[in-house]
Amino acid sequence: MARPPSELEAGAARTTWAGGGARRRPGSRRLSSRKRRRGGEMAAAAAAVRWLGFRAARPAPAPARAVRRSVLAVPLRPGLAWSPSRCGSSAAEAPATKAEDDSFLQWFLLLIPVTAFGLGTWQVQRRKWKLKLIAELESRVMAEPIPLPADPMELKNLEYRPVKVRGHFDHSKELYMMPRTMVDPAREAREAGRLSSSPESGAYVITPFHCTELGITILVNRGFVPRKKVNPDTRQKGQIEGEVDLVGMVRLTETRKPFVPENNPERNHWHYRDLEAMARLTGADPIFIDADFESTVPGGPIGGQTRVTLRNEHMQYIITWYGLCAATSYLWFKKFLRRTSGV
Repeated sequence: MARPPSELEAGAARTTWAGGGARRRPGSRRLSSRKRRRGGEMAAAAAAVRWLGFRAARPAPAPARAVRRSVLAVPLRPGLAWSPSRCGSSAAEAPATKAEDDSFLQWFLLLIPVTAFGLGTWQVQRRKWKLKLIAELESRVMAEPIPLPADPMELKNLEYRPVKVRGHFDHSKELYMMPRTMVDPAREAREAGRLSSSPESGAYVITPFHCTELGITILVNRGFVPRKKVNPDTRQKGQIEGEVDLVGMVRLTETRKPFVPENNPERNHWHYRDLEAMARLTGADPIFIDADFESTVPGGPIGGQTRVTLRNEHMQYIITWYGLCAATSYLWFKKFLRRTSGV
């Protein structure tokens, strides 16, 4: 390190000046040689004292070992101490915290295959229930017709059950459910492999039917007519007169599904079966049946427009959930169990 400004040199300079090295000012008093010498010695002593004081104020560099000891044992600043024991405990706590985090993640991820397995098992039970329901529905549809019950409350458990009635139609109060397409199993089988089809659009003709034996009026879906035949004047030949025997399937009221338009009684456009509203408009009881295909007459609506279908997609869900369970179980085993066992 460079030496600070030389006080000895400064003092020597002053001594030289005091000893007469400098030109005397005019009128100044000549100092004796002894006094000049004494003044020079005093200046040199003062400079030496100041130099020694500067050296004493500078901290001496500590040895490297002392510095390391100060870092390991001596507080680096007031109020802040560091000790090897604290460092060791923190280092020991870090693996413990990481192990706890891994354990939580391990059991949390295990919920994925467990949940998928539970949903797959639930779909197995749902499929059994749906198959049983389909079997009951098929047996009900194929059953022999029974007389229409006099108590409308009994009809709640008889949907899709064939019933038989005798009476006559009131064609002056026809209602129209539209737009509709004709239920034609043969055509649907032919077009099953096609990406698109354009069946003819039309309407279902709903006609009040007075039951002679029961003394009540019910609503009968006579069947499908094309749009150009919705007006009854275009199909007078198919307007049945007099008493007839009729067989049909019991249908219950519907609730409006999403995206289905509201019924418009003023324009006589009905988009879903609202039996209460239809009954009020026609003066009939809220009882509704779909006439079978045998009721079809030339020029009239085509009967048998009951679509009996139940979706059964539970097998797809079973494969999906069990497949997800198997895949996530393998990944969980590979990540956690094999790593723990060292395999």
